[in-house]
Amino acid sequence: MNILCVGDVVGGIGCAFLREKLPALKKLKQIDLTIVNGENAADGNGVTPGSVQHLLDSGADVVTTGNHSFRRRESYELYDSCEPLLRPANYPAAAPGKGLYIADLGRVRVAVLNIMGTVYMESLRSPFETLDELLSRPDLPKLRVVDFHAEATGEKRAMGFFADGRVTAFFGTHTHVPTADPCLLPQGTGYLTDVGMTGPIDSVLGVKPEIIINRYLTKMPARFDLAKGPCRMDCAVFTADEATGLCTGVERLSIT
Repeated sequence: MNILCVGDVVGGIGCAFLREKLPALKKLKQIDLTIVNGENAADGNGVTPGSVQHLLDSGADVVTTGNHSFRRRESYELYDSCEPLLRPANYPAAAPGKGLYIADLGRVRVAVLNIMGTVYMESLRSPFETLDELLSRPDLPKLRVVDFHAEATGEKRAMGFFADGRVTAFFGTHTHVPTADPCLLPQGTGYLTDVGMTGPIDSVLGVKPEIIINRYLTKMPARFDLAKGPCRMDCAVFTADEATGLCTGVERLSIT
């Protein structure tokens, strides 16, 4: 089976581009399951009920998030009512939502796990301990995909090898910059350090370059207005063996 993982969707412009490109890509690559990181899908970061519904209506089966999960108060109840919307599993149990969703595709089930790194990020529970706990659940299907939302490439690589052989696919999000290291790890897990973003090409992580440059020059706070113009959808396709739960191929794509 083919699992599509799409990098951070940035604002309304990224949502619109996803809706334009995703259906054709799913048909071309014969995609069975689509996972989209939507933590920046609302203009100004975070998610809203409207932005999540837009992603689902556009073809996402599961929406993952990260450090901006709870930026919008109007999304809090949504995390409990919308099962395919995930927040990182290593947030405290008292936080809304959960970090694991099992997608039932009829002939097969796929577990989607959302975990956040702690290097240069919020001080949450160890992602390593969190992954161990999730993988110890007896009801987990063989097919398992991890969105690891983290800043440091070293932490992502370490987590990838930690998960190797225990999950089907492991992909990173958060930096908005795609990495050139798609591979099969030694024990059969498909891996990519960061899948990238879905949003305007001529930008600094989706934001107008002049705003970010001026912030570096002045050290003054600024409103992060999204850039405009042509967009790109960064994503990766993981091909999985349903019998073993391991990955047989990884393809990184940038759709313009």
